[in-house]
This record gives sequence, structure tokens and C-alpha cells, in this order.
Amino acid sequence: MVRPSHDSAQRPLSDVQYHAANNPYGSGDPYYQQSSGFVAAKPQTKGQGTSKWIKFGVPLAILVVVGAVLGGVLGSRAGKKAQNNAANGNGQDPAAAASSAASIKALGRLATATDTYGLPIYPSTTNTALFSTPTFGGAVVAANTWPKDTFQPSNPSPTGIRPDRPRVIAPAYKWAALPHFIATDPYLKGWNDTIFGNGTTFFPMDPVPYYMDGSSGILDVARQVKVRVKTFAYIFRLTNDTKWVDRTWAELQNAADNGTTPWGTRPDIWNSGHFLDTAELSSAFGIAYDWLYDAWTPTQREQIMWTIINYGLSFGITHYTNPSVGWWTLVNGNWNCVCNAGMTIGALAILGDDPSGTAAQILGYSTANAPKNCAMGPSTDGTWSETANYWYFGTTGHAEMSAALLSATGSSFNMLSTNAGFNLTSFFHIHVHGMTSLFNYGDHGPNKYSATANGLIFYGSQYSNPFYTLYQRDQIDAAEPWSMFWYDPSVAGAWWDGLALDHYFDNNLDQWAAMRSSWTNNDNGVYVAMKAGNLTNHQTHGDLDAGDFVLDAMGQRWAGELGSGDYLAPNYFSNETQTSERWLYYRKMTAGQNTLLLNNANQDVLAQPTCQFGSTGDAQGSSTVMTIPDGSTAFFTTDLTQTYFGQSVKRGIRFINNRRQVLIQDDITAVTQTVEWRMHTNATVAVDTSGTSATLTLSGKTLTMQILNPPTGAAFTTGPAERTAAYPPLPAGSVDQPNPGVTVVSIKMAAGTYSLQVLFNPQWSDLSASQYKTPPAVPIGSWSLTSHNN
Repeated sequence: MVRPSHDSAQRPLSDVQYHAANNPYGSGDPYYQQSSGFVAAKPQTKGQGTSKWIKFGVPLAILVVVGAVLGGVLGSRAGKKAQNNAANGNGQDPAAAASSAASIKALGRLATATDTYGLPIYPSTTNTALFSTPTFGGAVVAANTWPKDTFQPSNPSPTGIRPDRPRVIAPAYKWAALPHFIATDPYLKGWNDTIFGNGTTFFPMDPVPYYMDGSSGILDVARQVKVRVKTFAYIFRLTNDTKWVDRTWAELQNAADNGTTPWGTRPDIWNSGHFLDTAELSSAFGIAYDWLYDAWTPTQREQIMWTIINYGLSFGITHYTNPSVGWWTLVNGNWNCVCNAGMTIGALAILGDDPSGTAAQILGYSTANAPKNCAMGPSTDGTWSETANYWYFGTTGHAEMSAALLSATGSSFNMLSTNAGFNLTSFFHIHVHGMTSLFNYGDHGPNKYSATANGLIFYGSQYSNPFYTLYQRDQIDAAEPWSMFWYDPSVAGAWWDGLALDHYFDNNLDQWAAMRSSWTNNDNGVYVAMKAGNLTNHQTHGDLDAGDFVLDAMGQRWAGELGSGDYLAPNYFSNETQTSERWLYYRKMTAGQNTLLLNNANQDVLAQPTCQFGSTGDAQGSSTVMTIPDGSTAFFTTDLTQTYFGQSVKRGIRFINNRRQVLIQDDITAVTQTVEWRMHTNATVAVDTSGTSATLTLSGKTLTMQILNPPTGAAFTTGPAERTAAYPPLPAGSVDQPNPGVTVVSIKMAAGTYSLQVLFNPQWSDLSASQYKTPPAVPIGSWSLTSHNN
């Protein structure tokens, strides 16, 4: 630990290799076994990549807005009740809410288990009394509501601090009430049991060893330290067993390079050049300082404080005051949120004890910077401006900073109000999650570790919207300390009650649509999503993927994403210009996406597609059994002419046969280049002798693909997911990642004018061959909600 004299000079120490086997969440939590592949794999460092597509089972959720905005969120057929209830924050009559709350207490959690992707499984029932309208406080009694916070400053300031401790995220009055809620609420009890279980797993482990992952730094290491510190400190405060204080101290000593194993290089052992690392460690040490304040000796507190200042906050001052160093202070993505959050938590923890004034300086900078940058991470429609996976890092940082400021100072300093899109980003998260995994376009980022979707639980209370809280509480990543203090135990109901099956996110940065057949039956449902949008301004995390789509059906992902390339590859993050070397890597180039490839060339990065969307507006009711009404459908179309440098291309996707089948159509007019239709799949693919039908099998399920009215020469072929000699060469010294187990289904055609229709037919056990429909040929420009009825 850094000595109080500021003298941080100690012996230089060599690196120790970090082994991925030290999964901080143990082997029992698949959510934290995040990879870059199509299927679950053990944790890896950022510079590594697996060959299959991104893991399906990453829980996600999103914010919905209240009042009039909910009209677009909720469906037109079953959504009016939920719309009114959400607008009021509590629309259920007290007697019904009390009955529902009592029934849920008796049942336990609404989800009965998790599936192979880590997603909640809900019982199949029409018990509408049990699955009722979402509400907060439906049975408002002292027994299931947090005590009122008496710290209510009339004129909050970043340095006007709560007088008692803890002050960061979990104030003392919530700690005092928590044992009661653990004993009476099934969710809090279950989460508490998991946290204690994780702590028991972590306790005998050696402190997290140092490992520098090239230019990607020590971020995995920092986040593991943060997870452990949160866990150890939480358990101590509920048990008063000092062994947890001692174990926390051992972790801190190690991360301050005072342990028995080497940790970093002096004087910058928290690697400020990759400031995410510095921020996460500042956050970890701030939590330890604040939550265990009275358990530390004065000497320990002083040492922790100077470690935060010398290895964290002092470097933060440099970054805030020198944008050429602190470039992240100028951007609106996850970096800004995570870095500002770490600085804020570290500063709030030691404020009042810090004789140097550094903490107060940091709070002046962070509370001015984050509302202008971090808070602008979501677009106006709630879509996270980077990717669906980077949403986790950004919203976790935003929620942590907002919650820490609220608990410590009484204000979020506009973090929650400066951008209306933040009140929609939970809604984005819910829709971007399919029936197996995310619509995981672009980079997926490093291991998540301390990044979860639990900002939804926080946002549920802050935006008075129980949908967010109810959605997230059944997800596999809900069980961690933040949830214990963000959760409102008075919440009741079914998050899916009145929630529309389809939604179009219309901001030009990411124009995309999500459509499904159910919110609660992943094994027997269908989910499709397609995007267009701008190919720039994604913090160099996007792909050249306009027209890209994913398809889930029968509990399997049939068309999926490859995820990140190698973050340490030469010029991987160079820029987003047309000639960027980033676009030479297979996973980032147009060939690596589920879209059209013209003349083996990449799409135009400056294009702005135009889009259309239509939906019959169906919404699920309170039952977990979703009955699709006759004529139910949704579609999304996009004009990609600009995307293909003026070659006339329109693409559309829609449901057929009451959401049992899916049609993808491409209308190509006088294209003077070769055309290739491409789709990446983990399925085994068999093409029939005609070439116009393909049978895909995956995990015992079957889906067929048909080319309808095939244009001349149109036929399915299959091949590996890898670059060919027709593509531009890779940057010197670089190697493309292999993608074993992934097959590309393609249709190659010569230049011309034609309409290409591909029909996807999941082989449902309750549908006979005669019940499958062949849709009529309708030009995309003439698509409507009834254009394909037959």
C-alpha cells in the first residue's frame, strides 16, 4: 500500500501471467463465461478470440419511458392498460397488487430456472392473478419499502457529503434494513445466497495476479479485483466476521504492489495509459475504503487513501486537464462512463479525509464532464451508440456514478436527466436481446466481470418504471451487491404485461428493428432483428454491416454474429474511414456479416440508408402463454443504394404465417456487379440437388431455407467463414482469426435486375407441411401489413 508520505518508490516487480482459469465468478455462473464466439466458452483476455460466434446467453435489458412515450413502447392491442399504468407508475388497484405480491412471495421467483443460454424460464400458465400489471408499491407497507432517507440537502454540491458512512451507493440506513428484506423477499434472499457463495469461492484463492494484456492493459485484472472487493466488503457488513476484512486487505495489498506476488510497474502500476484500468481499481479501492471504513485501522485507512490518490486520482487530474492524454473526456461511449465513475467513487470515498484536495478537484471535473459525454451514450431512441455489448460497460459506469453521487451528495448532477435517450436505453436492451442472445453486432468487448445489466434495476426506481426492475431481476447477472441496494422490494407484476412484440429504433446512427413471437417462450418462438444505419461514429467498434440480421427459432440461433476480432491486431482500432485497415479483418468487413456482398467489396462507410417499419402492434398480456392473433406480422425494409455506392439495392425482412416463418427479400435493380447473399451459421447445412433448398440442423432442431422464384443461376452454396483471395490483403504482420464450426450459406449471382426471396421455415412439431405458407412476390416498395396475406 502506498505510504502516507507520498513515497511510492519500491522495488520494481516483474509480471505474473494471469490464467483464465481464475474466473472470479467460479464455474457455476455461465454469465461470466463470456467469449467472442457463437457458443459459451471459458473466459479469455481481450486480446484473444474464439472462433465461434458471440455467446448467446448474455442477459440484457432496457429502459422504457413513462407517459406519452410509452405509447410507442407498448402494443396497440393489449398495451393500453400497461401504458396507463406505466405512465402513472402504479396503475394496479391496491387489493390486486397486494394479492399479486403475496402470491409471488409464496411462489418465490417468477422464473423457474435458466436455459442453456442462461436466460430465465417462466412457467407456462394463464394465471393472470399471479402475473399482473407491473407496479411499484402496490402493497405499500413498511415491511416492503425502504426507510426514507433523511439525508435531503436543499442545495446539493459535489463536495457536500452525507455525514455518516457508508456513503457510496449503499448508505447505512439501507444496510440496517437489508437483513429484513433478505428474510422476506425471495429475490433478495437468492441474490444474497449467491453473493455469499461467490465470496466462499473467492476467499481461498490467491489475490488476483497481475497480467498486462498488451495495449489492452490490465482491465480484466482490475475488474476482478473490483468484484472481489465488493463481495468481501458486502459479506463483512452482514456478518461482522473480520476474516472478510483481512481478505479484502490482502487483495488491496496485492493490487497496490505490496503483496507477495509482483503487480505492475512503478510508479504507474494502475496503467493510466489505458485509463479504464485505473478507473476500475480506483472504484474498487474506494468501495473498500468506504464500506469498511470503521473496520480499518487508522493506518490502513491512510494507506488506502494515498493509494487511491497516488495511483488513481492524481493521474485523473492529468487526464481531465490534458485532453491529448485524456481523450476519453471528449467521447460519449463506455470509456467516458467507466472512467468518470471510477474517479467519482474513489473521490467520494476519501472526501473529507484527503489533505491534498485531489478528491474535491476530481469531483469538480467528473460531475461537469460526465453529463456532457457519458450521459450522451444512448441515441435519441435509446440505442447505445457503440454496440449492444458495449451497452453493459457504459450503463454500468453511468449507474454506478449516478447512484454514488445520489447516495453521497443527494444529487446525480443531471446524469439522469440531461439526455432523454437514457430513459429509453433499458428498452433498447430488452429488445436487442433475442431468444438466445443479443443481436450482437459489432465488437463485444472484454470480459464483463463487473459489468452487468443491473443498471436496469437502478433505472427502474429512478425513472419510476417497474418494467425495468421486473425484467432484470430474473436475469442471471442480477445477483451482485449493487442489486441489493438498487432493488425496490415493493415491485410486483409481470414485465411482459402489455409489452409490444416489435419495435423500430429510428435514430439514423443505428436504424434497426426487433420482432418476435413471444417474450416468455424462447424454445417455441421466433426472434428476428435487422439493422441499417450509419457505419461511422461507433467509437471504432462497429462493422460494415448495413442489412445485417440475426434469426432465433426453436431455442437456437440460426443466423448469428462473429463478434470481436483480435483487439491487439495491427490497426484494428485505426479509424472508421473507407480505407481503414480495420475493415480488412474478416469479422469487421462486409463479407463477415449476414448481408449482401457486391463485387467482393466493402460497403460505403458514409452512406445513410432509409428505412420503413410496420407492425400489427401485438403485445403480450399478463399470461406467459402468448397466443398470436390471426394476421399478426411485422416487417422492416431498408434502401441500401447509398451503402452500395449507388447500386440499387433494397432489403426487407418480415414475418409470414402468423410469425411462424420468416422472409428475407432483396430487390436489386440493374446492378452492374456480382452479388452474393451471405449468412453465417453454426448449423450443419445440407443443400438439395436443385440448389434452391437447404436443410439446417442444430442441437436436434431443423430449419429449412428456400429460394422462392429463383432468379437465373441462384442456388445455395456453403463454405467456410474466412477471407478469400478476392478480398483485399490484411495489414502487414497480421493474421485473421479462424472461425471453425461456422458455415457460410451463400447465393452467388451475376449482375442484373431481379428479386431474391429466401424463406425460412422452422420445422415446428405442430405444423404439417400443408400449413406452411408460400408468400406472394411483392416488390419491397409495396410491402404493407397485409401485402403477404394469402
